[in-house]
Amino acid sequence: MALSKDQLKARIVSEMVAMGANASGEHSWVQKFAEAIANAVVDEIQQNAQVPVSGGSSAGNYPVT
Repeated sequence: MALSKDQLKARIVSEMVAMGANASGEHSWVQKFAEAIANAVVDEIQQNAQVPVSGGSSAGNYPVT
């Protein structure tokens, strides 16, 4: 499964709304807050996560893209 900033943002917004946050309106920060979190999480995973392959001709560590 590919990482998607947009899908993660939508999920965060959905979770926040389920907890009582208002995702619309002049003073709502839910959309911007969710976008910032989603961007940071996906960027961190793509830049630093590694998948270990322990055997075979492909043994080694590989980045998550």
